[in-house]
Amino acid sequence: MSSLSLSRVQSGIFPIETTVDGGGHLTIGGCATTDLATQFGTPLYVFDEATLRAQCRAFLGEFRSRYPETDAVYACKAFINKSLLRLLNEEGMGLDVVSGGELHAALAVDFPPERIYFHGNNKSRHELEQALQAGIGRIVVDNLDELALLSQLATELGRRQGILLRVTPGIDPHTHHHTTTGITDSKFGLPLASGTAAAAVRQALASPSLDLLGLHCHLGSPIFELEPYAEAVEVMAKFAADMQRECDFRWHEFSPGGGFAVQYVLERPAPPPAAYAQTIASALRAACRNHGLPEPRLIIEPGRAIVGRAGVALYTVGEVKDVPSVRTYVAVDGGMGDNIRPAIYGARYEAVVANRVTAEDDALVTICGKYCESGDVLVSDILLPQPRSGDLVAIPTSGAYCLAMSSQYNANPRPAVVMVRDGQARLIRRRETYADLIAWDTD
Repeated sequence: MSSLSLSRVQSGIFPIETTVDGGGHLTIGGCATTDLATQFGTPLYVFDEATLRAQCRAFLGEFRSRYPETDAVYACKAFINKSLLRLLNEEGMGLDVVSGGELHAALAVDFPPERIYFHGNNKSRHELEQALQAGIGRIVVDNLDELALLSQLATELGRRQGILLRVTPGIDPHTHHHTTTGITDSKFGLPLASGTAAAAVRQALASPSLDLLGLHCHLGSPIFELEPYAEAVEVMAKFAADMQRECDFRWHEFSPGGGFAVQYVLERPAPPPAAYAQTIASALRAACRNHGLPEPRLIIEPGRAIVGRAGVALYTVGEVKDVPSVRTYVAVDGGMGDNIRPAIYGARYEAVVANRVTAEDDALVTICGKYCESGDVLVSDILLPQPRSGDLVAIPTSGAYCLAMSSQYNANPRPAVVMVRDGQARLIRRRETYADLIAWDTD
């Protein structure tokens, strides 16, 4: 096997149960990707069950070993599916939902509502009523208007709802500006600097229908640095102490959010769960000591870090177009319709030719999609075995946000999704059909 292909397969960007069989075929969860493509067609997203479970256990285990009073809630916006929700429930995870649709999906599989946290910067009246009627554990309040509306609705329904306040701490996590959420100039949260967060604490404590249990912040995603978390913990603890002195606020729960990074390319590894756990747990204990606070229950919100590595996208090569002295374009049967991240974030990925992993990496190519946009490029300037029409291309670390942000652009159906384990594959989302594309149109 060529050293570069071997490095990609063994680097930690593919699922943990990824191998190359004797025929040079990429194998995930005991299933040859060539067989999966034949059985289910392409584009195809493959999720490895072993990796999903291992990531859930890693985050819960690493945090609880350092800070026993920790809960992990999965950020559903990364990818949501009924089979995945059942798996998360089995692994003892909670859920972070950001819409009525995500909440509906969770309730449809009987996910325990008390383990659901409802986020979002513009929750509708209907969504808040839906959450209250479902009896979910926490609503994470984003702004003063929502706080007033939630108090009113809870009163009308005769409920006392547990809430956290989402505070904007004014910390830059040094990630892409589209996914930076902890700075003061953000559509999310109650700004600390302006006094809005303090006003929200006073307003929440004054409402008999709301039970203010703690504070939340979220800095952005993906965050490769550890220091922003420690800084955020200190800022939030100081604010909690100030509010305790001013208005007898009690800090029972605290969430530093999520944003935990995953490795997409060889040259940029991500911190392991243990590193995030050590930083956050030690910072929280120190901050509580320094400010005379009891240690709150800790809630973390991994999303990308649970599903990112577990998912691999499979595509079939169509046209190979050589532009002399410029580049070679390798067009596949998917693209920005199932993975828009490179187009909007400049996201970078690795790739392998899944049916010829052991071939020599002898061609510098750019993998592009089939959509009518010049920006429809999945991987730029990657060294691979010279791709041929009919080859199978695998792009790892595709489990997070690709499917969640997929579209029917150019009237292309969205791909099927399978879960693999112990050599068995099961369809967990069927491929859309042309009939699906027009199913909601009216005459």
